[in-house]
Amino acid sequence: MAYIGFARSPHGPARTYELIIEELKRMGFNVGFSKHHWMGDVPFGLVIVETDRGKVAVRWNLGKGFEIKLEKVSEEDWDEFVEDTLEYLSGD
Repeated sequence: MAYIGFARSPHGPARTYELIIEELKRMGFNVGFSKHHWMGDVPFGLVIVETDRGKVAVRWNLGKGFEIKLEKVSEEDWDEFVEDTLEYLSGD
């Protein structure tokens, strides 16, 4: 199973990454490997996580409070979500 998510955070990239990982653990995901992509001048990023329940990709942006939503998706949709977000972050 694969999951994509959307998060808002009033914090910078490092704290937002920590909050996303903490929230995934609270939701019952056992986190294995994770990585974080962002650009300094863009107010959003992407956290990619490998878990015991499948791959998770969370796109975050700045907002007033912290919140996160997840949805189950197909592997194909997950790949497209990650590819599109990374492409935008790289400026291509």
